[in-house]
Amino acid sequence: MATGDAFEAVVLAAGSGSRFGGGKLLAAWGAGVLLEGALAAAFAAPVRSVTVVIGADAEAVAAAARSFDPRVLVVHAPDYAEGMGASLRTGVASLPADADGAFVFLGDMPRVPTAVLRRMAEAVIAGAQAAAPVFQGRRGNPVLLGRDLFPDLLALTGDAGARGVLQGLGERLALVESPDDGVLFDVDVRGDLNR
Repeated sequence: MATGDAFEAVVLAAGSGSRFGGGKLLAAWGAGVLLEGALAAAFAAPVRSVTVVIGADAEAVAAAARSFDPRVLVVHAPDYAEGMGASLRTGVASLPADADGAFVFLGDMPRVPTAVLRRMAEAVIAGAQAAAPVFQGRRGNPVLLGRDLFPDLLALTGDAGARGVLQGLGERLALVESPDDGVLFDVDVRGDLNR
């Protein structure tokens, strides 16, 4: 990564997983729990720090994150029930003032291919305001949002996440081809654990 570029990672892990029946991020996945897949990708990204935003099941999710890697930073979104916008606001507000951008990972996406992350960082370093992975024409996650977008993220409400912010960028959003569909795969219901 170019000198002077200071990216951080935010892992959104505050949701209740109601469609899943609760406890989604702590469900068995591989040799661990579902959240660990997102954490592994976040720690593989070209970032200085990894922050996990917690809400529902706060103590258990925080414990799982710290067990995976004690370097993880944990912040609680008091208004997490409002939706993803509240969690993203909390995560971005917690970042260091000198952050150049933030990768936003979703806690229920355990198969993000790490190869795409550095290319996303390179796109933002080269001047894009944000970068997102695509697979077979479909945009996925995580996304990398440059610091110029932080004010928009801090104003988010509801469950929309960063989608609205990205839609307004046009060519300032770099689309980076992903090597596989891990950028699209998420776990919503228990049956998804077997896909």
